[in-house]
Amino acid sequence: MNDYFEKLIELSQKASEIGEVPVAALIVINNKIIATSYNSRHDDGNPLNHAEVKCIIKASEVLKDWRLNECDLYVTLEPCDMCKRIIEESRIKKVYYMVPSTKKVCRKTSYQQINSVFNAKYINLLKTFFKNKR
Repeated sequence: MNDYFEKLIELSQKASEIGEVPVAALIVINNKIIATSYNSRHDDGNPLNHAEVKCIIKASEVLKDWRLNECDLYVTLEPCDMCKRIIEESRIKKVYYMVPSTKKVCRKTSYQQINSVFNAKYINLLKTFFKNKR
């Protein structure tokens, strides 16, 4: 396991060198690292390019499946709310992080459900889709 943390520090250093917040992640299955990444939001100009998200994408490509239920994620900093949700969606078994996050996010986005004649059509579409899948 110390190898994992050593690799995370190395990846975090790379992020720091390009002016990114030094966060790194790696995904392991059967004691083998299958994906590594570090933050690149600023460098890539993409708000989704958190280390965890990029790592999940890479692991999914390696396993050719979005379900990572046999994988563990190791990360330097406790994942943010967005990453936690993506981690849950990808079915990652366990997350290990080195340092808890103290970041406070100022949320300014407002969510509002809209009601229209299309809601029932969409609900029917969802039901039909899942009925046909099962």
